[in-house]
Amino acid sequence: MTLAEQVSRLKQRGLVFDDESEATAYLFNISYYRLRAYTYPFQENGEGSEHNFIRKNIHFKDIIDLYCFDRRLRSLIFNAIEKIEVAVRTKIVQVYAESTGDSHWFSDENLYRFGYDDLMEHIDADVNRSNEDFIKHYCSKYNSPSMPPSWMALEVVSFATLSRLFQSLKLDSRKEFITEQFGLKKVAILENWLHSISNLRNCCAHHSRVWNRRFMVSVTLPYNTLYPFMDRTAIGQIHTNKLFAVLSCIAYILDIISPDSNFKKNIKELLKSDCRLLGLKDMGFPEYWQSLPVWRER
Repeated sequence: MTLAEQVSRLKQRGLVFDDESEATAYLFNISYYRLRAYTYPFQENGEGSEHNFIRKNIHFKDIIDLYCFDRRLRSLIFNAIEKIEVAVRTKIVQVYAESTGDSHWFSDENLYRFGYDDLMEHIDADVNRSNEDFIKHYCSKYNSPSMPPSWMALEVVSFATLSRLFQSLKLDSRKEFITEQFGLKKVAILENWLHSISNLRNCCAHHSRVWNRRFMVSVTLPYNTLYPFMDRTAIGQIHTNKLFAVLSCIAYILDIISPDSNFKKNIKELLKSDCRLLGLKDMGFPEYWQSLPVWRER
């Protein structure tokens, strides 16, 4: 369809346009298909439906406002996850390099309980894909070992690979120690959180919608954390496959590793947006969310 035909199609389905030329300009910068992710919840979508808007008086500007809100939200989340990713890398490398006395400890199969071969393939691929000068320098200077030391190699692997590495390591005092550094008592909880946060990070990195999304990886929410988080009653009412659950995990970790972070303040400010279509329930926020210990300002 031409841009004019795209506007016409949306008008036929009940979307209101205040300025069609402005809408055409938006559609030339943000594809019709990308915006579909933001119109979809407000349309009929059953088999054979015309995809008409169920809710009346929705303007094209409302959809753009929702799109822009989601973009700003992704930016806040991505910046927060960067701090967590760096902290996870640092702690894993430091603890295992120091305890083993081995610069290349990550290639020792005896440290893992499963997934060794697959993990090594991912690490190898991530390192070979890297354009970092320190990786090039190592490869040009040393022939053996072929892989750079852990503080270089694990610096360039993806968060997904890092999460997989932590999960694959045998359960021992080192994993328990690292888990405690993030305010958690059970290693399995941190493994789940890293998996969930990594999944959210990928959504942000690929500019995918996080508003009104049901995530593939559900979050496990513990009630016996080392620092204030949520009580058992609140946890039972949280949708663990929606955004609020994983945002709470991010907020909890940031309070520990970056106590001066403005993440919670910035999230609260963004949620005051005058976006007409924004509903906190769409992202799994309970009505009382700001009163939960993890979301109180320290």
